[in-house]
Amino acid sequence: QVQLVESGGRSVQAGDSLRLSCGVSGGTLENHAVGWFRQAPGKERDFVATISWSGRAIYFLDSVKDRFTISRDGAQNTIYLQMNNLEPEDTAMYYCAATDWGELGRPSDYRFWGHGTRVTVTS
Repeated sequence: QVQLVESGGRSVQAGDSLRLSCGVSGGTLENHAVGWFRQAPGKERDFVATISWSGRAIYFLDSVKDRFTISRDGAQNTIYLQMNNLEPEDTAMYYCAATDWGELGRPSDYRFWGHGTRVTVTS
């Protein structure tokens, strides 16, 4: 059973950068697309970014595509979300999730989830 563990979330100021990491235990992320979701209090969950197993296919939410990058280290079985020029609107719990359905999958296809890491951005 694939288990995902997120890290890197903390409180920062607007304009700062953060790098979130997603590691795996109990399995491998081979042939899985891995993505990041976020949920702010009282709001629906957003599909923020995802990267295919090959790394050739990537998706970003429009509001972050010029500020966030996603990458994966196959050897380390780790996925990174680099977040630059953070805004208060980026404040949320960030979740890492994986799917083995399709190259990127749809949000509903992501069936392996971490417990989240909290990002708070103050102005």
